[in-house]
Amino acid sequence: MARIVVMGAGLGGMSAAYELRETLGKAHEVVLVGQGESFGFTPSNPWLAVGWRKQDDISVEIARHVGKRGIRYDGSGVERIDAEASAIVTGKGERFDYDYLLICTGPKLAFEEVPGSGPDGGFTQSVCTTPHAAQAWQAYQAFLEEPGPVVVGAAAGASCFGPAYEFAMIVDADLRKRKLRDRVPMTFVSSEPYVGHMGLGGVGDSRGLMEAELRQRHIKWIVNSKVTEVRDGEMTVVEHDGKGQPGEAHALPFKFAMLLPAFKGVDAVAAVEGLCNPRGFVIVDKHQRSPKYPKIFSAGVCVAIPPVEATPVPTGAPKTGFMIESMVTTIVRNIRAELQGETPDYQGTWNAVCLADMGDTGAAFVALPQIPPRNVTWTKIGKWVHLAKIGFEKYFLYKMRHGTSEPIYEKHILGLLGIERLKDVKRSS
Repeated sequence: MARIVVMGAGLGGMSAAYELRETLGKAHEVVLVGQGESFGFTPSNPWLAVGWRKQDDISVEIARHVGKRGIRYDGSGVERIDAEASAIVTGKGERFDYDYLLICTGPKLAFEEVPGSGPDGGFTQSVCTTPHAAQAWQAYQAFLEEPGPVVVGAAAGASCFGPAYEFAMIVDADLRKRKLRDRVPMTFVSSEPYVGHMGLGGVGDSRGLMEAELRQRHIKWIVNSKVTEVRDGEMTVVEHDGKGQPGEAHALPFKFAMLLPAFKGVDAVAAVEGLCNPRGFVIVDKHQRSPKYPKIFSAGVCVAIPPVEATPVPTGAPKTGFMIESMVTTIVRNIRAELQGETPDYQGTWNAVCLADMGDTGAAFVALPQIPPRNVTWTKIGKWVHLAKIGFEKYFLYKMRHGTSEPIYEKHILGLLGIERLKDVKRSS
């Protein structure tokens, strides 16, 4: 019997634990190690931050639900990885030897790279975690009592721009519903070289479409920029030229601000010699496996992916929810193949699919695959995207509560769009 330890209980880790159990059956042990006792559905965080969801609506008690599938859960986190001995040590000091380790931790949020940013000791809010979004909702309620300027955006080095666009437009929609929009100047700031770049080099006509949406909502923008400092009620944003040289500096006042930070690898992972790149992201091959440590696989935001293209101000490559699930399925199939004495040569498609809600409409970005050159690339805006995102939320929370790794939503809806998790690679044994 093999023991597979999954490190991280977010979108990737929960999906991996369930898929391992479903694919391998009960013949092998699955241990899930996360931080805390509940899973929060990250894509719903922008809704939570404006009060459109409650925290309980998008949270799942981990131990009770994974326990029904015979998966052991430890919520104390991983203190240390002993990769040479194939073992991890949890936050409460328990040691687990493993036959395979899946690292699905997500990122460490590098708020410290912009002085004064972040919800803990800083002056900006975040929607990167469910607790952060709940904290943002508290700040937003205080803001509604005394409205003023709003700044939303992403810091230099950020790699997930969709939630910033979502949140800006959701706040716009919410303020219009409350008849407060006329009292709130809004500015979108980003390290992207242009609106709609998304860390992907643009997707279809994403630039034109997203500029039109911001313009229609009277949201000004400053791109190709770095937020250099945040103070109480004001941030400094420096525009850069095409060569990355600093230019005009803007002092933007705000009563409420949400800024996505750059990401780094979590400490326990980054500390393993030879496992990660300098930012602490796990280096993997096309099978999601560490070249140095064959028993270690990795999926999700913690994986090292080079930027799609060089930009004047640093931007990272996003890892969308479907891309993460593609990585997870790749890992699970390769582990199963190896346990069965077959060649573990499965590869993920790394297709990028982003459903960005805009409050009353939405934008869908599809890049197949994420890294150019691509077979398919398009962006579409419409009410259907808003409804599709709600549907995705309900289905994903359903499968987290019921232990299924691929509900009908993905098998049929995404299948109709030609979006698959795995490449069609000829198998060998």
